[in-house]
Amino acid sequence: MFRIISLLLSHGAALAAGFALGVYFLPILTAPEGPEKAVLAAASGQAQYQAELTRDLKGSDFLHWGEGTIGLSSDKIVHMGALAPGPDYKLYLVPEFLEDEAEFEAVRNASVQLGDIKTFDGFIIDVPDSVNIEDFTTVLVWCEAFSEFITAAQYR
Repeated sequence: MFRIISLLLSHGAALAAGFALGVYFLPILTAPEGPEKAVLAAASGQAQYQAELTRDLKGSDFLHWGEGTIGLSSDKIVHMGALAPGPDYKLYLVPEFLEDEAEFEAVRNASVQLGDIKTFDGFIIDVPDSVNIEDFTTVLVWCEAFSEFITAAQYR
């Protein structure tokens, strides 16, 4: 009986570890190539606003972080830097600077989701014509699948 219980526990632990590793590595393995640096630089050069993403926010940790420069114009948002890999990242514009999950959940209804982030080494996301970046102050990266704050930067 002891052997059966220990086999169940060890196999269950291995299954859980494999699942966790799969959740972490699958986005890395399936991520498309990010835009070329020259394309990012050219798009970023047209930005009206610039902000810095940093790892040292209250809601960021060793698995959930972003760093680099983010540039915003009325039609594009350009990130030059790196994001911790993960599933189901979304880019939001929010009305005030915030640093963690609870703060974002409090203003989520006043925020606008701009699109999916599929690459972790820079991205370009189009701003829809219906969205005015002047109505917001902060750009935020959010993991929708796990309701996790990744990073944010105040651009105005």
